[in-house]
Amino acid sequence: GGHYRPPHCFARYKSAILVAYRNQEKYLRHLLYYIHPFLQRQQLSYTIYLIEQVGTGSFNRAKLLNVGVREAMKDEEWDCLVLHDVDLVPENDYNLYICDEYYPKHMASAMDKFQYTLPYKSYFGGVSALTPEHYMKMNGFPNTYWGDGGENDDIATRIHLAGMKIVRTSPHLGRYRVMDYNEETETQEPWRRPPSRHNTRKTWKADGMNTLQFKLLSRTKHPLYTKITVD
Repeated sequence: GGHYRPPHCFARYKSAILVAYRNQEKYLRHLLYYIHPFLQRQQLSYTIYLIEQVGTGSFNRAKLLNVGVREAMKDEEWDCLVLHDVDLVPENDYNLYICDEYYPKHMASAMDKFQYTLPYKSYFGGVSALTPEHYMKMNGFPNTYWGDGGENDDIATRIHLAGMKIVRTSPHLGRYRVMDYNEETETQEPWRRPPSRHNTRKTWKADGMNTLQFKLLSRTKHPLYTKITVD
């Protein structure tokens, strides 16, 4: 099921790695090849969860991560929830996959696609780490973002509205490589900030973990991950 705990010591941290997914097998193979040895060198106790959306409708990354959190919390009292895009690979072993005690942590602070800088100040995409308490305090992620973009800004706003702030992994540690197998699709500038379609200030308490509805189709353990398939 993609679970590991160090054989020769007691792990100080338990982290659930949650990956929202649909039809990206090349990326997934690449990520799994790198991420397991990376996490084992950090001597973490961890499980990798793949949350797969079925059907041909618009992809809803934020809602899938809500589902992943709900399902992962049934397995274990996780110290940290690491929300991970499938196409990002960490470059630095010292980028620890653990949570900040006080605030949500943005880990992918320097991606090669953005010349290793933030595309804009409030960016919270790619890889982030939140404790279950942080996640519930901000009511999770919005369920209403279908299609690409926008939800990361909503989440950044939620964090502030819930009385928290974003801490970032320093750029020399939070370096990530973006795998891109279909360069021709990057027609627009990838760092252009998507326009927000939601009034987060009004909706965050009524759209999130407290209104999450989904149909769990299957939950299967593969050698390198636990797969949660949902409609």
